[in-house]
Amino acid sequence: MAGFILKRLLQAVFVVLAVTLIVSFAIRLSGDPAIMLMGGGNVTEQDLQNIRQSLGLERPFYVQYLSFLGGMVRGDFGKSFMGGTPVSMLIANALPATLLLAFASLLASIVLSVPLGVYAAVNRGRWPDQMIRILSLVGLSFPNFWLAIMMVLLFSIVLGLLPPSGMEGPESFVMPALTMAIILTATNVRLVRTSMLETLSQQYIMVARSKGLRDRVVLYKHALRNSAIPLVTYIGLQFGGLIGGIVIVERVFNWPGMGTLAFDAISNRDYPVLQGTITVLALFIVLINLLVDIAYGLIDPRIRTE
Repeated sequence: MAGFILKRLLQAVFVVLAVTLIVSFAIRLSGDPAIMLMGGGNVTEQDLQNIRQSLGLERPFYVQYLSFLGGMVRGDFGKSFMGGTPVSMLIANALPATLLLAFASLLASIVLSVPLGVYAAVNRGRWPDQMIRILSLVGLSFPNFWLAIMMVLLFSIVLGLLPPSGMEGPESFVMPALTMAIILTATNVRLVRTSMLETLSQQYIMVARSKGLRDRVVLYKHALRNSAIPLVTYIGLQFGGLIGGIVIVERVFNWPGMGTLAFDAISNRDYPVLQGTITVLALFIVLINLLVDIAYGLIDPRIRTE
């Protein structure tokens, strides 16, 4: 088991290094932040050179990258080009909002997908099953940014029930969390349905019914508990993808999280903030996938040999 964990750790380190290297190289192709900071106008080349030198941009790329890695190990992602605020402080302020929204979206998805998936499985082939499957397919077809805009138009502009943006109270969570939950539910409900259908065909379920147990007990005490194993596994992987996919939704709702921080950094060509934000998001995704891999190895010894 120790060798299996070590192998997964080395793979995780390689992924993080690859992501940070690609991001570091790509963001430097977006333009010169010195020009952005000077604001145009009558700017001499010497002025630009002074700005680049003060920001450390005159150094070779590999030196900048190694310096970033060294700082990352210490939790230091440098300082923002706009105002000089430590990037780690900006991330510390934005990350809780992103994680809170991600947990709310995942919880809403579970609350919606489990009963719908069970109901569809129990009514296999009937019109409720067909309707739920069609709705899940429609949900998968919605781009998250389009769904977010439609939410704002309906609940904020037309009905005036919810605030269109910001993080001002519990009601601010409804639209962004529901937007992500609809996308997640479209996938989870099909997974629950498939897993329940397989479980309901097992012999022990037939035995439980032959003993005269009520359908509710058979479904939720016996069938659902065994069907939940693949769902729990998938949710762990889904949460990692949710952290990355929530970025665009945050921007639409002006949510003060990592997505808004990243978009502002792109607009300002703020290399340290953008690099630090993407790195932290990548670390979360890699960490979650690593924990899921280790859990697989603990549950099924056959996986350790892969």
